[in-house]
Amino acid sequence: MLAVAAGWPLVRFLMPSGQGDSAGQVAIDRAQVALGTAHLFEYQGRPAVVLQPVPGEFVALSAVCTHLGCIVQWQEEESQFLCPCHAGRFSTDGSVVSGPPPKPLETLPVTLDGDQVLVG
Repeated sequence: MLAVAAGWPLVRFLMPSGQGDSAGQVAIDRAQVALGTAHLFEYQGRPAVVLQPVPGEFVALSAVCTHLGCIVQWQEEESQFLCPCHAGRFSTDGSVVSGPPPKPLETLPVTLDGDQVLVG
């Protein structure tokens, strides 16, 4: 029982939060998504990420791994996402590069409006 209590914070960190009621578009300032970096945010109550892999191109993805639902982390040096649970790797477009994930990360619609990246 003590092991469960001690491990609970780690489980909550790695697992996504429950469904929220925030629907619609999320606006993110372009300045928050520098070239080659990723910006984590919440989309419809779930972790998501937007990145700029090449100048002026923005990609938004669910940050929830398709294997066990852990939250992926951006690895800037490799330009890939890494799932900390079982070392699954995803490319900048969300496709599986290696590991146990059975399918790509979910792609979210992105539009640009001036200095804003609109997701949703």
